[in-house]
Amino acid sequence: MCNMDNYKYLIIGNSAGAVGCIEGLRSIDKSGTVALVAEEDSHVYSRALIPYYLSGRITREQMYYRPFDFYDRARVSVIKGHRAVKIDSAERVVELDNGGRLGYGRLLIATGGKPVFPPIPGFDQQQNVFGFHSLPDLQGIEKELIYAHNAVVLGGGVIGLMAAEALHKNGMKVHVLELSERLLAPVVDETVSRLVEDALQKAGVALYLNNTIAQVNGDDWVESVTLKDGQIIPCDLLIVGVGVAPRAELAEGTDIAFNRGIVVNKKMQTSVPGIYACGDCASTYNFVTGAGQNLPLWPNAYLGGRIAGFNMAGIERAFVQGTTMNAMHFFDVNIVNAGINVTGSNQDDSLGVIQEYEQNSRNYRKFVLSESGQLKGFILVGQIARAGIFLNLMRRQIDVRAFQQDLFKKDFGYADLPDALRWELLQDDVILGVV
Repeated sequence: MCNMDNYKYLIIGNSAGAVGCIEGLRSIDKSGTVALVAEEDSHVYSRALIPYYLSGRITREQMYYRPFDFYDRARVSVIKGHRAVKIDSAERVVELDNGGRLGYGRLLIATGGKPVFPPIPGFDQQQNVFGFHSLPDLQGIEKELIYAHNAVVLGGGVIGLMAAEALHKNGMKVHVLELSERLLAPVVDETVSRLVEDALQKAGVALYLNNTIAQVNGDDWVESVTLKDGQIIPCDLLIVGVGVAPRAELAEGTDIAFNRGIVVNKKMQTSVPGIYACGDCASTYNFVTGAGQNLPLWPNAYLGGRIAGFNMAGIERAFVQGTTMNAMHFFDVNIVNAGINVTGSNQDDSLGVIQEYEQNSRNYRKFVLSESGQLKGFILVGQIARAGIFLNLMRRQIDVRAFQQDLFKKDFGYADLPDALRWELLQDDVILGVV
């Protein structure tokens, strides 16, 4: 029988959730042994910054999420370039792809998400087809940029449009294909979709709505794509950005519950004692809906990992501040949305909607209210600077009906709230010396 290293804490994955867990653990347990399994052979980096790097707005060094000595200072044993393939929860052992075995006392699964690739013949063979999700994706795209002129982006959601803007800024002719009748359909309402579509078209990005790829043409390299309506588009570089699914293969064959992600409670613990999960692979508590769901957002991953770390070390903490949220920028359109998103097709009779659109400035605000006046969701376009205040009102479940018209002020802030409420929301910050 091969030798096996044993650790008090074992983390699978190397992203925001892992960092949060390490920092949570080490704030409590200074000496317990910690190991981390990282499939990619690179330092921890922010996947959300890939488009900013590709657009030339930041350097490669600015993509890294912590200093290079982070693991050494935190006394973490890092196992890079290997993938965890199996969990034996009865023996508390994780098996690696090289046959190695790691024993653990507490385990965090922070494996993130994986790009969804539609079942189109040839996608798994051509060398100029990439996701837009990882450092290997980025490295492959950079090599193709030297020669590529025409880029096809499959998917008109957040990932696809971020890729489209980055490629456009690299001087490419970009074609965006979206199966729905509008861009960002699951994320924003029709008003915002049309604003984004207008911005992309003005920039010269070609949009193909209600359309997708029927066939890729070429042997080792995609040379063109044939759309379902018969159009043929030249293609030197193909980016797949149709979505991300929870990467939860490790839960298969175990007693770990799965429902659109690894199911965790507010302590980030799975259905198996001693095993925790966070980030894009998990289904976590949404404070707006009160239900568990996948909340693929970098701050949620970090916070979930940190809370998992506290609980793994024996200090009870709860994840109660997570919800769906997007902060987006497509050419000159800034968008923030959070909470319940009433797009028109998912109207709940118990919810009310107030909205205002200024055509000249293209500023748009939409708020979703419960029957009791609590803010359940919002969309901001243009003027987005005060999004944090609206999120705070949501978290505190404040009845906003007494000042709901003030929500549309461009400079809406705490000064617009009733005195007693303003003090209630600000007193923690004042006590801590933040304000």
